[in-house]
Amino acid sequence: MASRIPEKRLFVAEIPLGTVTGDAAPSSPSSDDVTMDEGDRKLKAMGYTPVFKREFSAWSSFSFAMSISGVYGSLMSTWIYGLQAGGAAAIMWSWIIGGAGAWTLAMSVAELSSAYPSAGGMYTTLKFLAPEDQVPLLCWMSGYITLIGTIAGSASSEYASSQMLLAAISITTNFEYIPTVGHTVAVMAALTVVHACINTLPTRWLTRLTSGYVVFHMSILVGACVCLFVQTKNKHTVRYAFTDFQPSSGWNPPGVGFLFGCLTPAWIMTSADSAARIAEEAKRPSVTIPNAIFAASTATYFIGLLFNLVLVLCMGSPAALLAGRSGQPVAQLFFNAMGRGPAVFFTLAGFAVMNLVAIPGLQAGSRSVFAFARDDLVPLSRVWTRVCRRTSTPVAAVWVYAALVVAVNLLGLVSDTAIGAVFNVCTAALNVGYLMPIICKMVYGRFEPGPWHLGRWSGLFNAVAIAWNVFISLVFFLPTKMPVTSENMNYAVVVFVFVLLFSTGFWYTHGRHYYIGPGTQPRGRLPRTVGRAV
Repeated sequence: MASRIPEKRLFVAEIPLGTVTGDAAPSSPSSDDVTMDEGDRKLKAMGYTPVFKREFSAWSSFSFAMSISGVYGSLMSTWIYGLQAGGAAAIMWSWIIGGAGAWTLAMSVAELSSAYPSAGGMYTTLKFLAPEDQVPLLCWMSGYITLIGTIAGSASSEYASSQMLLAAISITTNFEYIPTVGHTVAVMAALTVVHACINTLPTRWLTRLTSGYVVFHMSILVGACVCLFVQTKNKHTVRYAFTDFQPSSGWNPPGVGFLFGCLTPAWIMTSADSAARIAEEAKRPSVTIPNAIFAASTATYFIGLLFNLVLVLCMGSPAALLAGRSGQPVAQLFFNAMGRGPAVFFTLAGFAVMNLVAIPGLQAGSRSVFAFARDDLVPLSRVWTRVCRRTSTPVAAVWVYAALVVAVNLLGLVSDTAIGAVFNVCTAALNVGYLMPIICKMVYGRFEPGPWHLGRWSGLFNAVAIAWNVFISLVFFLPTKMPVTSENMNYAVVVFVFVLLFSTGFWYTHGRHYYIGPGTQPRGRLPRTVGRAV
């Protein structure tokens, strides 16, 4: 699908580059730019000084992108949405349709990440896609929307990890122990601290961690599928998987309920931009990052479809799974089909996979904080742009991001409905953040393709991505049950509107006085050292 074009189309001017040593901040610009990495040269042309070591290869970048989706653990965490939406048929068709819509969005994101590879991801691309007079406001809004979506994504991953661990403990005790919300939040906070500590390690250690992920993940997934097929005595038919629809949402017509199942593929596959946020730590990012997004999104779509089918064929009664005492339908499915021992093993395997989702998710999120801070988009920017001398990682950004993740998950102490809103906000906000540059690309015609692009299919992919994801994002703001009560209200729209109002108010009171867009020095301020060592 991808093809190559001369890279000189992107950056027509050679800009003197600074050098980065392992234990120091970038030096002053030098005329000796021939030896500089191609990715650093492009980053310089975009207005940024390179501060990270480029340790991510093509394989580790692909593994990173696969780890963000974490289809085995992520499906275990979100499978309940399709199950509640209408059972077998809702699970299968919501993945097929919703996953295809998410895949077109991922392809559009991959194309943009090739042309403008930076830690800011889609936020930074607006600088090159929107008219100059609209760049400050659009980037400001995009940055805050993307930030809340990213935080919500990490928060939901951490919360799901803790749920899975406690579900395994519940099965071990033969359901004598029933997880409470307080226990889940406490375990979530502890896991987030551990994951933040891991993210303060040097980049080379993070690449080693993610490089072996794909082999581990696929081994667990294949093992679970084989064991389920062997151990399940009374399997459903393939016809049942695609035709048995049991609506329970109360919506009229009943088919509307199926749309809520699309949250599962959207939540799993909407993280395509996360791989783009390690562009400043990847080798040859203009090719490596979009290839990673393309390969990981495509693999996730088809692997997820097959895993969904296996689970549906072996699930028994949907009502029994929803009533399971473990609180995790897939963990309950493992218990019903294989017994306690295998169920504990495969649930703990899901917990391990979700940790490997949360760790790179926190890495991508902290890089977003760093990218926004160096553009003075967020308060206390000079603090979050500091890079540790020993590890060459933005340690302060890691810890403030981890703190925000824990703070968001404290909503779990309010109600399960509030935590459900976190999952919805993650998907809807990230969709909006991705769609803004895609819409600008189509409307203003300022896009200059990178080495990886969609060619003549670009417009079609973009149009489908915009149409589907605008529609489904609106669906994610609707209550999943009718009639609406305080208990089943979807508060995602409340959170999203709050973010819009806050970012808009902050823009008019502060941002418009100094913020002029990505890769630029704020007017009226002294130049600052971005990524200085601490």
